[in-house]
Amino acid sequence: MIEIEVQNETHQTQSRIRFAAVPRIGEGIRLREPDGMWASYDVLDVWYQKAEFGDVWMPYLHIRMTPGEGTGAIEADPFSDDYAAAAYDAGFASLRGEQQPCRI
Repeated sequence: MIEIEVQNETHQTQSRIRFAAVPRIGEGIRLREPDGMWASYDVLDVWYQKAEFGDVWMPYLHIRMTPGEGTGAIEADPFSDDYAAAAYDAGFASLRGEQQPCRI
């Protein structure tokens, strides 16, 4: 495992994450947001700096959230009263237009 320092442009944070391989520029990675949800990020830049110990070069990533990823919020709450009223007004909760049962 390779420990890489990730500089997140979207949240202006820095963290160290372990990867199996160093992602390349333009690749996408999935990271957990501060709210616990997963989101896609694009790798903007990869560079290496010499570590403080020995002859080791440490990788660094500069990432930003993939465009359109942050707009995936739910538009309407299906458990709210307003949503139920709109569904009822749209005819979802009525028998309008449905066939009546057959009487024998």
